[in-house]
Amino acid sequence: MSFNLDPKTTALVLIDLQHGIVNLPLAPHTGAEVLARSKALADRFRAAGAPVVLVRVAFAPDFSDAPRQLTDQAMTVPPGGFPANWATLDEDLVKAGDIIVTKRQWGAFYGTDLDLQLRRRGITTIVLAGIATNIGVESTARGAWEHGYALVFPTDAMSTFTAEMQDFALNTIFPRLGRRTTSDAITLG
Repeated sequence: MSFNLDPKTTALVLIDLQHGIVNLPLAPHTGAEVLARSKALADRFRAAGAPVVLVRVAFAPDFSDAPRQLTDQAMTVPPGGFPANWATLDEDLVKAGDIIVTKRQWGAFYGTDLDLQLRRRGITTIVLAGIATNIGVESTARGAWEHGYALVFPTDAMSTFTAEMQDFALNTIFPRLGRRTTSDAITLG
């Protein structure tokens, strides 16, 4: 399905395209594939004058700001912490004028200024992609839907850890939150 979106009211939000995540083993798309499609989308948005928001997840060196809830499968931190460039966004992705948001949990709305940045620019529609589909992207999608944003999901510009996880998010959750398409089917004008 093709979408021609208004660049005055639409923003591209890309989740966690940073060194420590893009290089993980992913399915069904590699991090490199997601990054390439995301860069192409971002270039189209910038050319149309639409905002590009790059979200990354990062924590203090001592992890004092990391989630601490008791879970059956806690976040694992390598001995000595994450590598120095773990939270660094891909250098070829970031361009002057992009909005950078740092989150400290799965979703990009809670505890950040994402909603403020979008609303002050008159944004009502979000094109949402990134890694991991069923974690950061899905959590952000739920937050966006709860904040009243319309959502478009370029499904070939997102990936996660298994094809089954991807399929569940794309075919069970996302149809209830927005509309699905492919990255090349999105135009602005």
